[in-house]
Amino acid sequence: MIQNTKCECGHQNHVGTVLCESCGKPLLEDDTANEPLEMRYDGVARRSQRENPGLLDRVWNFFSSVKNAVYMIIVTLIASALGTIYPQESTFLNFDPSTYYKDTYGTTGQIYYLLGLSHTFESWWFITLLFMIGTSLVVCSLDRVLPLYRALSKQQIRKHLTFLTRQKVTYSGPMPVAADTTEAWTTKAAEALKKQHYRVHTEQDGTALLAEKYRFSRWGPYINHIGLIIFLSAVLMRSIPGWHMDQHVAFPEGKIVKIPETSYYLKNEKFTIDFYSEDEMSADFRAKGQDVPKTYETKAVLYECTANCDDPSKEPVLQEVHRQDIIVNKPLEYKGFMAYQFDFKSDPMLIAVKPSLKNKQTGEVYGQLDISMDKPAESYKAGPYELRLKAYFPEFSLDSKGLPITLSNQPKVPAFVFLVTGPGLQTQGETFIYFPRQVDKVNFRQDDLNGALAAKLDLSVNSMDDVSISEYVSYLNLRVDRAMPFIWVGAAISMIGLVMGFYWQHRRIWLRIDDRQLTLGAHTNKNWFGVRKEVVGMLQKTGIEVDPKTLERRGTET
Repeated sequence: MIQNTKCECGHQNHVGTVLCESCGKPLLEDDTANEPLEMRYDGVARRSQRENPGLLDRVWNFFSSVKNAVYMIIVTLIASALGTIYPQESTFLNFDPSTYYKDTYGTTGQIYYLLGLSHTFESWWFITLLFMIGTSLVVCSLDRVLPLYRALSKQQIRKHLTFLTRQKVTYSGPMPVAADTTEAWTTKAAEALKKQHYRVHTEQDGTALLAEKYRFSRWGPYINHIGLIIFLSAVLMRSIPGWHMDQHVAFPEGKIVKIPETSYYLKNEKFTIDFYSEDEMSADFRAKGQDVPKTYETKAVLYECTANCDDPSKEPVLQEVHRQDIIVNKPLEYKGFMAYQFDFKSDPMLIAVKPSLKNKQTGEVYGQLDISMDKPAESYKAGPYELRLKAYFPEFSLDSKGLPITLSNQPKVPAFVFLVTGPGLQTQGETFIYFPRQVDKVNFRQDDLNGALAAKLDLSVNSMDDVSISEYVSYLNLRVDRAMPFIWVGAAISMIGLVMGFYWQHRRIWLRIDDRQLTLGAHTNKNWFGVRKEVVGMLQKTGIEVDPKTLERRGTET
């Protein structure tokens, strides 16, 4: 067990210190006395090395462990790989995942769905893994960077002899005979090191020296951690409402559709499509007789709700804010909101009709109604008659008991039930069933259903100009990603940290002179050949010829 100990130099070290924070003397007696010193974090104490840790310390120790961090990263990578075996649910449009994976991929697909892997990247456990990795990055960095900063910012020039002789690059020998004084030789050595871009510190009497360069590279890994923390935080921020959206929404021609999770509405004013001619198509496509789209676009208008946005009982007040034609790879963009052209479908659908109410016997036209298939009004006025809406069936059908029902909310077979009041009718009004499409009138025998009222009044359109039909449905991929700038910032900071750590090395050279006996030690985190070459160059310029191979300490060699 590591005990709190006081070094022979008089410095009181923290519990867990391996090398004295002042003179560098090893504080542990072990079997590696002839091995080079372990200089990781300069031997300083860390919180994760506390004796008798409490609950909070145990949690800290778990997240400060690099081994645990590696395990969490491996588990996350495996989970990410599993999530790409089959397509994720978010890549599909209008499908039932509970049956799709089984029908398409068989038993393995069903197991894939039941395990929740079909929505891996939105699952709580995957987000938890990312959060744990981010926490580990924060704790690992704090556990190491603060003690390391304290050690590097308070370095002593004179180091213990054992500290110097147990460095991987070391030299011991007498000063050159030609050297006049210790101080003069040290000054000459300092000048040689400065030419190699070292920052040199010496004691006043010239008996000790510390040369250092590229200290900033020691902070590279921690800057990399900061970038990764920002990156992961930005990814997690996507779960904040309004920060991220990636949905596929259908926009029939002529309809205004609310964009989920926003105050925006988008209208598909017109969808246009251009097909390749037979001359432009290859022989294979001509043989198949397929129509191949050449270009297709959505003429879109973006609105922003300014009033009654959250009141479903009132019509929202919309203000046009942007207008743009959307084609493949050229999305609509407005203040971080983007709408990509994803797909289209030929699906003729009735949007609105403007039928005229007529007197069947005299041919008199009382007025025209403007009936929306999306939100019909509660009542309509046509001359002396009032038509109050009693029921609306977007896709009219009859159940097993012969009662009217709707099969969906899409106006595929629209039917309206009005209560008509006016001259010549009963006081309480009479029921009138109206089918806007002529084919539905015939199929469901509109005149037979309306009985005697059908002989008096007729509700029909005069021309096709009074009918609004959506020929195509445009499918748009709607995206909002407010976290993306933070993701790029995190990635950039991470790259800066990687460059700092890879292309520069923190190099330090210590030396001391005792009775004209020179002892030198040098350390770097990598590229030992480079620092050894610099030491040899410095010694040669001060009159000491040395074989570079003899400078490197190798295990039990003395």
